Amino acid sequence: MITTIPAPPSAAVIRRALGEFRLPAYEDQVLQIQQYIKILLAWNEKVNLTAIRDPLEIVYRHFCESMYAAKAVLVENGRLADVGSGGGFPGLPLKIIRPGLRVFLVESNLKKATFLAEVIRDLGLTDAQVLVRRYEELGEEVAPLDFVCSRALGEYGAFLEWAHSERIAAKQVILWMGARDLEEIQKIAGWDWREPIQVPHSLQRLLLVGTRNVKSDAVSA
Repeated sequence: MITTIPAPPSAAVIRRALGEFRLPAYEDQVLQIQQYIKILLAWNEKVNLTAIRDPLEIVYRHFCESMYAAKAVLVENGRLADVGSGGGFPGLPLKIIRPGLRVFLVESNLKKATFLAEVIRDLGLTDAQVLVRRYEELGEEVAPLDFVCSRALGEYGAFLEWAHSERIAAKQVILWMGARDLEEIQKIAGWDWREPIQVPHSLQRLLLVGTRNVKSDAVSA
């Protein structure tokens, strides 16, 4: 049985979606999003990169929600690690909207990492690197980091301890998460948490930003 791969949304549809999130819609970036979705849909037939199959929903959930952090958290330049990158979200959309970022995509699954490398190559992205490792194994390869981010990672305690450690010393952590995890995360020491940011078009998905608390380093020392 031959599977028909859906076409990516039109440039006009992508621009409209970005506008609903109050994001800029530059022509070259819209074309990159379109091409990215085309590659994602083709690969997703063989490698489970996303459970979302509808191209329009991919624009909203994966691209707009990822890029929204660039506006809501003021992610501009610097060094960013996307842990458990999977299909490249949120790291690659942030790279598209903020070309000055130096992005590390941390993905231990070789097939997914191969997909990420193809997207980087096909879109002509520079200063974007795939690391086929578990995040716990990383140190000087990525440090120092301005931002560490992840979507629905789970095991937040271990992840935030790693991001806070001296070998990583991330300045800020950005989490895309469900509201049900909020209370658990806010109790984790070492971070000064901002008020959670509601993701547009969602009642349950939040952006949570933490700044590394250097006072906790002095106390632990």
